[in-house]
Amino acid sequence: LYKHGMAYRKEAPASWCPSCKTVLANEQVIAGKCERCDSMVGTRKMPQWFLKITDYAERLLENLQTIDWSERTKTAQYNWIGKSTGYRLKFKVQGLKSSKVVEVFTTRPDTLFGATYLVLAPEHKLVVSLFANHESLITNKEEVKKYIEKAKKQTQATRTREDKEKTGVELKGIIAKNPANNEEIPVWIADYVLAEYGTGAVMAVPCHDSRDFAFAKQFGLPMKQVILPTFSKSEIRNAKSEINYNDQSSKQECQAAYEGEGVLVNSGKFNGFKSEEARKKIGEFVGGDPQVHYHLRDWLISRQRYWGAPIPIIYCDKCGTVPVPEKDLPVELPYVEDFHPTGTDKSPLTTVHEFVNAKCPKCGGTAQRETDVSDTFLDSAWYYLRYPNTGNGKEAWDKSITKKWLPVDMYIGGQEHAVLHLMYVRFIAMFLHDQNFIDFEEPFKKFRAHGLLIKAGAKISKSRGNIVNPDEFFDMFGADTVRTYLMFLSPLTDGGDWRDEGIRGIYRWFNRVWKLAQSNHAGKGSEELEKLRHKTIKKVTEDIERLHYNTAISSLMEYVNEISNGKGQLSNVYIETLLVLLAPFAPYFTEELWEQVVGAGSVHDQKWPVYNPELIEEETIIIPVQVNGKVRAEIEVASNATEKEMEDAALVSEKVQKYLGGKQPKRVIAVKGKLVNIVV
Repeated sequence: LYKHGMAYRKEAPASWCPSCKTVLANEQVIAGKCERCDSMVGTRKMPQWFLKITDYAERLLENLQTIDWSERTKTAQYNWIGKSTGYRLKFKVQGLKSSKVVEVFTTRPDTLFGATYLVLAPEHKLVVSLFANHESLITNKEEVKKYIEKAKKQTQATRTREDKEKTGVELKGIIAKNPANNEEIPVWIADYVLAEYGTGAVMAVPCHDSRDFAFAKQFGLPMKQVILPTFSKSEIRNAKSEINYNDQSSKQECQAAYEGEGVLVNSGKFNGFKSEEARKKIGEFVGGDPQVHYHLRDWLISRQRYWGAPIPIIYCDKCGTVPVPEKDLPVELPYVEDFHPTGTDKSPLTTVHEFVNAKCPKCGGTAQRETDVSDTFLDSAWYYLRYPNTGNGKEAWDKSITKKWLPVDMYIGGQEHAVLHLMYVRFIAMFLHDQNFIDFEEPFKKFRAHGLLIKAGAKISKSRGNIVNPDEFFDMFGADTVRTYLMFLSPLTDGGDWRDEGIRGIYRWFNRVWKLAQSNHAGKGSEELEKLRHKTIKKVTEDIERLHYNTAISSLMEYVNEISNGKGQLSNVYIETLLVLLAPFAPYFTEELWEQVVGAGSVHDQKWPVYNPELIEEETIIIPVQVNGKVRAEIEVASNATEKEMEDAALVSEKVQKYLGGKQPKRVIAVKGKLVNIVV
């Protein structure tokens, strides 16, 4: 990464966890709290190492369209990458000795005529320049300084929280000009604007942005409506002569922010244009620069703690930053007695002089090692490559082995790492692919996020005191009962509601299976039971593949009910099928029964049952009947019924006749084996 310019070091403000005593990446701050320990985080400015994940922003977005992942996880990544297409616009600042402009990025230049003030981040370069060179122009400089200092102590997550009360301070004495109409507008500083995002400045359009609206209401700032909701074509034709796009009444303070598309008003020569068309025209009119922006920021990997992979860099006064030669890799952590974080911006490794002091690989002079270690998410971004190569002591992975076994076919994990591990691992795979280390760029073909367990309506957690200790349930009911109950609660991706009494139902069912398996099975079965067996094989097989374990178990319960009623006719094949299908859910229980009932081999060595398609065909099927597009009835027809037979059956249905009201249908559409649609 370093060799290819993808790893770099710079001084930057970052989120600081007072409990973990280290900086955190943006993705590791959830609602202002550390994702690891749940502590509120602050901000510190210090030199740190970053990886240029932003270089891959577009590919990370594009590939989401081709991978088979949970939609919720993909949506989280779409939103975090946050692609925006718009224009960079320039607002001139009046009254300064040298010409100054504030640049803003906006996706809605069609609202530019409604920009009534500018908002700068407290760290914005113009603010810094004003206090360095034009402090006398600011008539409330002490108030501004005080606000800036207070804002800098807050984390980015806290500053940008949606529910946070809007705060700000006007830069009195500083005026900007709206480039669309040359109107003078005030300049404000507000903590919800971040210097690291976009240009560190926003044009405020209160009538068409909810955040700007809330800020303007808070401080009594001017508002100007420039977009009216779009009319239909007929409404535009009928009302065009009546619409006065310069009507002064539309300049009154708006009651809420309208953020949709529409027709421009109060926008000079662009009045009457649709907003989509006006975006480009106004952007070009004011000399804007078309650009693409991303919410994604480079990945901060430095951590000021002991545990973690050392960053293999040496600093030399003469040669500067020098990577550790490959022959000296890996750099290993030294043994230390006290590995606790220092609580400062220094790692515990700074106290281990024999580790810190080193020779420069280039000039042989005195040098110091990097004492920050890397984020452990960097380790988990490539460990799947190591799994098939654990015995390889010469290289991280053998290309031929990796080609055979990877990428991963199926990965099931937690949704909480949608923009942490799962984003990072994709980035590292793309980089390794580009350097010809692996022949794929997406590490996991299929990903499914498992749901969360709840109890008494709340997420199970120690802090809520509603934890479930599995050991006591293992002792009472056995591990297989607990395992099967968990899978019976709901589809894997949905989670489920744990109820202590619910597990007893599975336990009673297992007792029933036990008795059924050990009863006499000297019969031959029946045609009806044989059809049931093959339908169950099909259902359980398909449900396991869909991760719908709950409905697979439910179908096994139905199977047990039916074969119990006909157990005098049963042969061993019905019990053997049951045990093999149940084995993935209850491996120990079924192995014990297999030994007692069959006696030979293991249930887990048996071939998975295959169903006969001819035996699962239904003689009759239920077909929905729609009247004018709404389902009004269901009819039972032969499974091989023709379209004409389906149509006839639908038209004589009493329920359908009720909706026809004695009228003759204009059209009847029958789709064989699917539905009948009647148009009246």
